[in-house]
Amino acid sequence: MTIFSKIINGEIPCYKVAEDANYFAFLDISPVAKGHTLVVPKKEVDYIYNLDEETLAGLFVFSQKIAKAIEKVVPCNRIGITVIGLEVPHAHVHLIPINTLSDMDFSKSRVKLAPDEFVGLAAQIALNI
Repeated sequence: MTIFSKIINGEIPCYKVAEDANYFAFLDISPVAKGHTLVVPKKEVDYIYNLDEETLAGLFVFSQKIAKAIEKVVPCNRIGITVIGLEVPHAHVHLIPINTLSDMDFSKSRVKLAPDEFVGLAAQIALNI
């Protein structure tokens, strides 16, 4: 079982943004930018392109709803999306508020937020879905 499955099952706490029957979104605890959100299918599949077509399409439709909510809460030019897929063997996308291309740089220093900031941010995003 992956760490994401444990988060989805409530075995590991997270700052949940949204959930439906098939997908789960939560704030990245080591964000590249404020509002950096992970969106995962509940179905545990390692590689995103091994997802069946319906799950893959649904992941992007669900991600769109989350991205639009993030834009309402975090000032930015747009929401960048990336799939890296090496850090956790569970398909997922990163939704990151960006103003420039360099805002998607995963090698830069991460944003530090206090637990209450994460709680408030997750709640604000959730209210805008």
